[in-house]
Amino acid sequence: MITYVVAIVVIAFLFDFINGFHDSANSIATIVGTRVLNPVAAVLWAALFNFSALFVVKTAVAKAVATGFIDPSIVDPNLMLGALLGAIIWNLITWYYGIPSSSSHALIGGLAGAAIAKAGFSGITWGHKWVETLSAIALSPLIGMLMGLLLMVIVLNLFQRARPSSVDRLFRPAQLLSSGLLSLAHGGNDAQKTMGIIVGLLASPPVQAAFRNETGILHHLYLSRPDITPPLWVELGAYTAISLGTLFGGWRIVHTMGSRITRLRPVGGFCAETAGAIVILSASKFGIPVSTTHTITGSIVGVGMTQRLSAVRWALAGRIVWAWIVTIPAAGIIAALSYWLLHTVGPSF
Repeated sequence: MITYVVAIVVIAFLFDFINGFHDSANSIATIVGTRVLNPVAAVLWAALFNFSALFVVKTAVAKAVATGFIDPSIVDPNLMLGALLGAIIWNLITWYYGIPSSSSHALIGGLAGAAIAKAGFSGITWGHKWVETLSAIALSPLIGMLMGLLLMVIVLNLFQRARPSSVDRLFRPAQLLSSGLLSLAHGGNDAQKTMGIIVGLLASPPVQAAFRNETGILHHLYLSRPDITPPLWVELGAYTAISLGTLFGGWRIVHTMGSRITRLRPVGGFCAETAGAIVILSASKFGIPVSTTHTITGSIVGVGMTQRLSAVRWALAGRIVWAWIVTIPAAGIIAALSYWLLHTVGPSF
C-alpha cells in the first residue's frame, strides 16, 4: 500500500512535468514567434517564472481540484491513478500531433471519468466548480480574445504616429516582462492542479488509514482532510516539476502557437501575453482551473484581428477548438478504462 501510494505521488509529479512540457508553448510561443528570444532562452525564462509562482499565487485552485469536482469520500489510489493516466495519455496524444489541447481539462476529465467508473454519476460533485470550469472553457478564450483586441487597439492608437521600427524597439524589452508574467500565471494555475490531486489522494480514507501511525518521513504523507493548504513539500515538488517540463519544452506546439495562427510583432506579443496573464491570474484568485492554452490562443487571435480578419488562420483555430471540445470526454474515457483495469488487476480498497 505505502509503495503504491508513493508511486502515484511520483506519477502525479510526472503529469506535472508533462503538463509543463506540453504547455510550454503557452508561455513562450509569442516571444519566440516575435523573435525577441530564441527558443532555448525563452524556455529558461519561462521556467524561472513558472517556479516564481510559488511565492506569489495562493492555492485556491489546488483546493478546488481536491474537493470541488468529485466526492472525496469515494477517492482511493486506483481512482487517482486512473485519473492521472487518462490525462497523461491524452496529453501525449495531442502533443504528438502538435495540437495545443488543455492539460487542465484533461485532468478534470480524467477525474470525472475515473469517478464515474467507480461510483456512477453520483461520484461527481455537481456544483459551482463544475459550472465555473465548464463556463471557462467557452469564456476564457473569448475574454482573452477581447482583452488582446482591446489592448492592441489602445496601443495602436497611442503609437499611431510612431514608426514601426521605433515601436518594435520599445516593445521588445516590454515583451520580456509580459512573457514572464504569463509564465508566472501559467505556473500558478497549472501546478496547483497536481497539488490538488496529491492532496486528494493523501487525504482519502484508505491512504489516511495507511499513514496515520507512520513516523519519520512517511508521516508527511498523512493529511487530515482534503480541503487544507497543500504541504510545502507538495508545492515545491509541483512547481519544480512543471518548471522542468517547461524547460524541456514542446517544440511542435511552439510552431503552431507562435506563427501558424497569426504572425506577430513584439507589440502584438506583448498585448497577447498581457491579456492572457490577466485572465489566468484572475481565474487563479477565484480558484478556477482555467486553461492556459485556451486563454493565450484567444489572446493571439484577438491581436491578429486588429490587422484584418484574414490575418487569422481560422481553419487552424477551428481545429484547436475541436481539440478543446473533445478533451474532457476523451480523457474521461481513457481514465475510466484505466480505473477498471487497475480495479481488476491492482490492489483493492
